[in-house]
Amino acid sequence: MFHDLNIPWTPTSPDLPRTIAFLDELGYNVVALNHTISGKFSQSHVNPISPDPFPQHPRLKILRRVTVVLDDPAQCHHLTSLVNYYDLVALRPTNDKLLLQACSSLECDLISIDLSQRLSYNLKHKIVGTAIQRGVFLEICYSASIHDVAARRNLMQNAASLIRATRGRGIIISSEARKAVGVRAPFDVMNLATLWGLSQEKGREAVGGLSRTVVIQAGLKRRSFRGVIDIVDNGALPETVQQKNKRKAEDENNDGKGKGKPAKGQQKQPQKQNERQGGQQLSKRAKKAAARAAATTGVS
Repeated sequence: MFHDLNIPWTPTSPDLPRTIAFLDELGYNVVALNHTISGKFSQSHVNPISPDPFPQHPRLKILRRVTVVLDDPAQCHHLTSLVNYYDLVALRPTNDKLLLQACSSLECDLISIDLSQRLSYNLKHKIVGTAIQRGVFLEICYSASIHDVAARRNLMQNAASLIRATRGRGIIISSEARKAVGVRAPFDVMNLATLWGLSQEKGREAVGGLSRTVVIQAGLKRRSFRGVIDIVDNGALPETVQQKNKRKAEDENNDGKGKGKPAKGQQKQPQKQNERQGGQQLSKRAKKAAARAAATTGVS
């Protein structure tokens, strides 16, 4: 399964349906519509993306994602409220202090650094390694470098630095394409990843396996208890059609055999009760009462 977990969403985007259709043609299976939030937001934030925005593509699983551009530490207080409204929560820090905070303590599923711009800080293994140990993945987006030479140069340099810092672990690749022309096929993305320093196997995982892990892990956080216990159908296995038919036939056979016939042991039960009552030993008081009754009857 191939994933593209960053397709920018806007309420009035004429190119979005065409982009989704093109992703479906290229063979992607899971796509995440990304709503970007800049600046402060309230705790009562509502997800503006509808649950099923493109029903004409049933083969494509569409998720809802939010990306918070962190430029102020005050934005970190309401991040936990976004988990209830979105399938994925991503952070985009704008400086090294916020990157350190996002990697070490903030609740999120992805950290998406804008690698198409020149970074004012260095990507260190100690910082990004903390995020990987926490189960938070890092994202590389390639669409901005397709038509811009400066963005392409910055992306190649920054992506190579990120891959060196992470040792090639915990990286997923998305497009962040606003138009269909900015999307590439999954195998083209794998070849593009080799230019940054990833192997073919890790490039495939960045588009497939690790992206799937991000989705599953995010779902467990929202459905399960502390991401450990997930309750599915109260723990019972679903009953198949064959099992239902077999159980129905057994019930009909039991009903047919039971008509006109008493249940097993039903006839013998009164007899056993009479035997118990007849053979029951009388107490001394009962014997005296019976003797008095017999004497009274004899006198009369």
